[in-house]
Amino acid sequence: MFDISTIRKDFPILDSQVYGKPLVYLDNGATTQKPKCVLDKLNDCYLHHNANVHRGVHFLSQDATDLHEASRRTVQKFINASSSDEIIFTRGTTESINLVAYSFSETFLREGDEVIVSDMEHHSNIVSWQLVQRRKGIVIKHARITENQELDFEHFKSLFTERTKLVSITHVSNVLGTINPVEEIVAYAHSRNVPVLIDGAQSTPHIRVDVQALDVDFLVFSGHKIYGPTGVGVLYGKRKWLEQMIPYQGGGEMIQSVSFENTTFNELPYKFEAGTPDFIGTVGLASALDYVTSIGLDSIAAYETQLLQYATDKFKSIPGMQIYGNASDKSAVLSFLVEGIHHYDMGLLLDKMGIAVRTGHHCAQPLMQVLGIEGTVRASFSFYNTFEEVDSLVAGIQRVCKMFGV
Repeated sequence: MFDISTIRKDFPILDSQVYGKPLVYLDNGATTQKPKCVLDKLNDCYLHHNANVHRGVHFLSQDATDLHEASRRTVQKFINASSSDEIIFTRGTTESINLVAYSFSETFLREGDEVIVSDMEHHSNIVSWQLVQRRKGIVIKHARITENQELDFEHFKSLFTERTKLVSITHVSNVLGTINPVEEIVAYAHSRNVPVLIDGAQSTPHIRVDVQALDVDFLVFSGHKIYGPTGVGVLYGKRKWLEQMIPYQGGGEMIQSVSFENTTFNELPYKFEAGTPDFIGTVGLASALDYVTSIGLDSIAAYETQLLQYATDKFKSIPGMQIYGNASDKSAVLSFLVEGIHHYDMGLLLDKMGIAVRTGHHCAQPLMQVLGIEGTVRASFSFYNTFEEVDSLVAGIQRVCKMFGV
């Protein structure tokens, strides 16, 4: 599929040492490392193309604007949007969800209207709607998960009423790795004339996402989780919604004219991009998407599935091991606990061996309550990880088990 040794050379940080041990980076669900081509692109932009976009007639401003708008078209192509005008640049998934929560609710939601989420949502897709609930008195409903930590689709369907106005749901759980059946979710919601927002933070780096094929109304994702810079993200929205929604913020760029008597707003996508955008970050994001495309999302998905299966089989041999997330369709995430060992202790000791994993509730406390636990250890894989690194993780867990006499 691809040469893993060549891939790893694109990521200089992977050659690092931690406490005198080779770094084993397995916290990709939180943020991914950046290939050298992205770092070079960022450096080049600051050195040779740095000027505020859309604001000047001079050469550098025009140059930076061209690069920024070319990046928008790269995003459009990556998710197969019908128009670059439907691509809104934000600071990340969280801001994208907040934008929809504010602008959609101000335009379309009234007291008593309902928004459906699920038990496996990240806090950003819960708290954003709770803020709307406090402001407008909407009702938030949450679809249950099954014993295998999959979406209970029958329960999901039972939540719909005449007051249901939006479904906002994760594509891939950042804790469980569960890949939700978004095709069926969108199809059913649309049969009830309800639009759908998909949180693609954990899906877009790992599997192909085609917004037109899915017919999804909104898609959000973050640059830093897909090998791009921090502080830049994407909101895709169908034009029919974006044109009706009021702006999320006010300021420069999002206006056509301003007077003390009245303000008229700019056309899409600028209506939702108040102030100076991260025009360097968007170019870095485009470089990251080009890099992922050059490797191939199908190849990435196939390789990461092999890593996941290999790790899962190895984990099952560890006494006291409990894996959370046993869906039949799953991304490359392993959340686990070992009986008798606190997740924080496990993560801390693995770190001393050079192994980076995530511990805690993973910004998914409602899910932890459903599972009846406080938190887990999470190993999340990327296409630059190796089977040897999985072996190091397993050996590290076994060593911690011996320390605790488990």
